[in-house]
Amino acid sequence: MSDVFKALADPTRRAILDELADHDGQTLFEICTRLTGKHGLGSSRQAISQHLELLEGAGLVEVRRDGRYKFHHLNTGPLEHLLDRWLEPEAEESP
Repeated sequence: MSDVFKALADPTRRAILDELADHDGQTLFEICTRLTGKHGLGSSRQAISQHLELLEGAGLVEVRRDGRYKFHHLNTGPLEHLLDRWLEPEAEESP
């Protein structure tokens, strides 16, 4: 779970997740283009690739290969687990 918090701590990684939420299944090139155009981020492809690897390690991004392309998909499962962890006890305490 600490991997998820580490992944969410960085504004560039949050912007990547926002872009995948808006348009799922993007290549590295597409993500870089959208981050530059929409968010004004001037990160290199290598830097974005490293952010994607960290997000993948935290389980927030899943990768699907198709030929020489890698498509990145948002996985909200780890976030749902966090919500369930803190929202579930409230439901149990209600009369």
